[in-house]
Amino acid sequence: MKIVILGAGQVGSSVAESLVSEANDITVIDIDPARLRKLQDRLDLRTVTGNAAHPAVLEQAGARDADMILAVTQSDETNMVACKLAATMFNIPTKIARIRSADYLSHPEIFSAENFAVDLSICPEQVLTDYIVKLIEFPESLQVLEFADGKVSLVAVRAFHGGPLVGRELQYLRTHMPQIDTRVAAIFRQDSPIIPEGNTVIEAGDEVFFIAATENIRGVMRELRRMDKPVRRVMIGGGGNIGRRLAKALENDYQVKVIEYSKTGAERLAAELDNTLVLTGDVTDEELLETENISEMDVYCALTNDDENNIMSSLLAKRMGTHKVIALINRGSYVNLVQSGQIDIAISPAQATIGTLLAHVRRGDCAAVHSLRRGAAESLELVAHGDAKSSRVVGRRVEEIDLPKGTTIGAIVRRHERAAPQNGDGGPVYDYQVIIAHHDTIIESGDHVIVFVVNKRMVPKVEKLFQVDLGFF
Repeated sequence: MKIVILGAGQVGSSVAESLVSEANDITVIDIDPARLRKLQDRLDLRTVTGNAAHPAVLEQAGARDADMILAVTQSDETNMVACKLAATMFNIPTKIARIRSADYLSHPEIFSAENFAVDLSICPEQVLTDYIVKLIEFPESLQVLEFADGKVSLVAVRAFHGGPLVGRELQYLRTHMPQIDTRVAAIFRQDSPIIPEGNTVIEAGDEVFFIAATENIRGVMRELRRMDKPVRRVMIGGGGNIGRRLAKALENDYQVKVIEYSKTGAERLAAELDNTLVLTGDVTDEELLETENISEMDVYCALTNDDENNIMSSLLAKRMGTHKVIALINRGSYVNLVQSGQIDIAISPAQATIGTLLAHVRRGDCAAVHSLRRGAAESLELVAHGDAKSSRVVGRRVEEIDLPKGTTIGAIVRRHERAAPQNGDGGPVYDYQVIIAHHDTIIESGDHVIVFVVNKRMVPKVEKLFQVDLGFF
């Protein structure tokens, strides 16, 4: 696939790195030549220096025969204009824009084909906010990801000493919880993946990824580790875009405090938020943290624009008694370094948001993609099409499917049309069934299949498996 990426910042660079490794033809446009040189030194791609909203620059980048444009510059206006040019001048089929302004996002008609022709608008700050809200809702988890419009969840937890399942074989889970169906999709032990079998024994310290119907998630979590007490008090370090959004999302259900360095920024925040205490100060000020009872906080979220400040304030908060700390870290090398230490969860903004983009790049009918373990693994929601003759998966039991090594089918969401009357729009009404995949589960056409891939290099093989043979058409 030929893809033009506008913007070589954190998001653009991470997307480029992910897509180049999958044999796509990538061109990156940015106004900063030094940033592009740095990118070209690391990756096999083309770069063009210039303003991404200028027709001549897009032409030079090969927009005439591009399949997709990803406009992820820091400027909403540049991204929107570039998408409009891509549609009117270059007839690019897929146009994705990063939009940060809530004002634009609240008027979706702006993105219609007649206006700015944006096929998909993504707001990384909102994606990150939703991601952190889930981590606070499930404080025992390392990652919580949803599929099939929230009907299925994939959750990562660290198994602790004393958990009912620790030291037992996985097959014990079904006998111990006969009323809840779940599947352990993968286990990472000391950063090495283990493909789970019935006789696999979970050890304390294992990072366990399990999949279940969303309403059963808490029940399964109890089997893997001690349940933390529900979160009541949250402190947020940094009142920027993400800090503000997170405080807004949490303030009606939790006691929230925000520390913002800028006095002007703090005043603006205080005016916007209704039930949040906004403080002016430095997140690494030990005296301020102590005065504001950091030791009594259930969760501290370090969300400033400075990686070092986020790391230092998280370590301080942890040392001073905060139960759980979450740090936002832009530099990928830092994420791997600190996650294994005292910081409970280190979030890479680019990795947390990249799945939204990848779902539109994947071959086959891909409904959702989530990047796992800082981009090393992936989970995909793929739609099965065709029949037993034209498809390699439809009409076959899971054990009969030639899955690439390290790939697990975790769950299936199947749609059934109700026999009852149609809805108000005259369309049919559907019921959805969550089926946890076992060796004898048969995949049907139209099923949404959630697949876990421990090695991202295997993703193209998985995509090919779900593509329908041309004979089908």
